[in-house]
Amino acid sequence: MGGGVAHRPRGAAVLTPSLHITEAESWVLDPLWRRGPMSFAALIAEVKAAQPWADATIKTLLGRLMRKNLVASERQDGRQLYRPLVTREAYVDAEIQALADRLFGGEVAALARRLAGGAT
Repeated sequence: MGGGVAHRPRGAAVLTPSLHITEAESWVLDPLWRRGPMSFAALIAEVKAAQPWADATIKTLLGRLMRKNLVASERQDGRQLYRPLVTREAYVDAEIQALADRLFGGEVAALARRLAGGAT
């Protein structure tokens, strides 16, 4: 996924262990994190620039994210805009913790030591 300046969504929720974002869903969230609220057409274009998915696939993923309360839609200046309800930082933190849980008994410090090239 792309770099760039992270957008901090207002009212962003903290990810809980019960809320999992799939890799495909993260590709839909990525433009929202980078650019902030977007129209459906703009979101489709951004995702298609990174993934060769059909509009219907992106719409399905967006629907899942909305059912999980990770994305909201709102009418603004006559346009329907989509915005993230979870920050990229919360997503990254949850992914790191999940990896630490799976491989290092939940010890993030052990994961960090391993990534730094040290023994675990």
